[in-house]
Amino acid sequence: MPEKGSEKFVLDSHALLAYLEDEPGREKVEELLNLASKEEVELLLSVINLGEVLYITERERGLSKAHEVLARIEELPIAIIEVNRKLALEAAHYKALHPIAYADCFALALARLRGATLVTGDPEFEQIKPEYSPPIRWLR
Repeated sequence: MPEKGSEKFVLDSHALLAYLEDEPGREKVEELLNLASKEEVELLLSVINLGEVLYITERERGLSKAHEVLARIEELPIAIIEVNRKLALEAAHYKALHPIAYADCFALALARLRGATLVTGDPEFEQIKPEYSPPIRWLR
């Protein structure tokens, strides 16, 4: 059994939206959130993926709903990770090698740099070359 809090997971925007919008995979994200609230795992989210969740919410449901979602996210046991040079360069490397969305590259890069498992249901991640992929916990 891993030591308390040693297992790390990176949520991508797909995973966080599944939780927030009660979509398929919500229960798996909720389970991780429960473990994180007990400090049994660490949950991470790139600020880029946070921005993606918020722009999707605002575009689909309006600015006031995006503000509500941000407030809700800030109450969750998720560490929001700012982008530094190392993370940006790693994400750029992923984008150069794989035909996936740039925001998704930040989730991948964060997982790889932090030795974490990526949590997603986004089929776009199936395109990642195995030698570049961190472990993935699929929501589907």
